[in-house]
Amino acid sequence: MSAPSLSFEHVSKSYGAVQALAGITLPVAGGECLALVGESGSGKTTLLRCVNRLVEPDHGVVRIDGSDAGALDPIELRRSVGYVPQEGGLLPHWRVRRNVELVPWLRGSPDAARLAEEALEMVGLPASTFGTRWPDELSGGQRHRVAVARALAGGQSVMLLDEPFGALDAITRHDLQRLIVELRARRPLTVVLVTHDLSEALLLADRVGVLRAGHLEQVATPDSLISEPATPYVSELLARAGSLRS
Repeated sequence: MSAPSLSFEHVSKSYGAVQALAGITLPVAGGECLALVGESGSGKTTLLRCVNRLVEPDHGVVRIDGSDAGALDPIELRRSVGYVPQEGGLLPHWRVRRNVELVPWLRGSPDAARLAEEALEMVGLPASTFGTRWPDELSGGQRHRVAVARALAGGQSVMLLDEPFGALDAITRHDLQRLIVELRARRPLTVVLVTHDLSEALLLADRVGVLRAGHLEQVATPDSLISEPATPYVSELLARAGSLRS
């Protein structure tokens, strides 16, 4: 089974007088990881949330495998798209296994428990050890792994990652970055990653989209972005990332 494609076609969104997105057109190939980078307020998260209709664009269309997301039932759409918000979004009054079972259970799967166990195994948290724990009994990195497992357990092949590792320490963040690489090698996934960290984008993504004030400055492979920045702003971001690494 191949991963579905995504496309943003002339997508615009304003909040009052503030234009968050200004006619973004951007295709995402099936199985691709696209990272969206830029400063706060650049429109990254707004664009990502247009995929699962947590944000409704004012104009334009988001398509998933050719289907207009705006014409799909929003509840079923959100159940079919994996979503990992910045804080993980686990339900604190549910144990780990039940958190991961949520989507297959909502979709009426008779195998919700098995699917949850398989997803937990994929992220390195066997259900026999972690399934009965409460979220507050886990480390920050473990909670994020559970959130990723929940985003996979229902068979989702589109995953939206909204700055999922930003609050973690460097070692834990590296481990979770490696987890995403491993998951993509094992399973067909189309991934949209929002991050402030250009170094993370260059590491994980097949292509990087640089946003500024709702406009798309450049979309390129990591190598092309580094060797041929299209605008002074992209050059500035690369220079900042280089200074942070040095």
